[in-house]
Amino acid sequence: MAGPDSTEIPNLLTKPKQRDTRDAAIERVITSYETFMHRLMATHAPEVSALDLTMSQMKTLYVVLAAGQLRMSDIATRLRVTSSTATEQVDRLVELGLLERRTDPADRRHVVVSTTPEAAASLEHLRELNTRRMRELLARIDADDLASVERAITALAAAMDLDIVPATATDIARGSHS
Repeated sequence: MAGPDSTEIPNLLTKPKQRDTRDAAIERVITSYETFMHRLMATHAPEVSALDLTMSQMKTLYVVLAAGQLRMSDIATRLRVTSSTATEQVDRLVELGLLERRTDPADRRHVVVSTTPEAAASLEHLRELNTRRMRELLARIDADDLASVERAITALAAAMDLDIVPATATDIARGSHS
């Protein structure tokens, strides 16, 4: 419990014992999720390693693909890295033929970054592998458990909606905020 001089905001909706129980449940879910994801990724590790990308480079590709195109400053903001780190990531991905830069038609002083067709195809292939494997796994569980999985994913999606990155000034100017 926070002391009188603490800046910690107490959760008044739960009692201390309930918070401990909830925290323990969250840790169990995280552990189960991590185990599940490691096993899922292991099923198509050869395809992922064939891309020969770091996790940071994969994140950069996913961020750019999801947005369609982004300015460098927007990439840095969305990845929560410095502009120089984002530039290094993009430079390497441009060298690999997975990202391309071009002049921003809305402001010729800036460049925008987008994925190449090769990058989009590679990421789509990985998504298809995940989807196919998930279908196989979901087909193995009974209807009650399937309904539980659906409720859990729906609840997580709703929680995620609270975290959506706000549209950047660049997105708004282009009329393409998500």
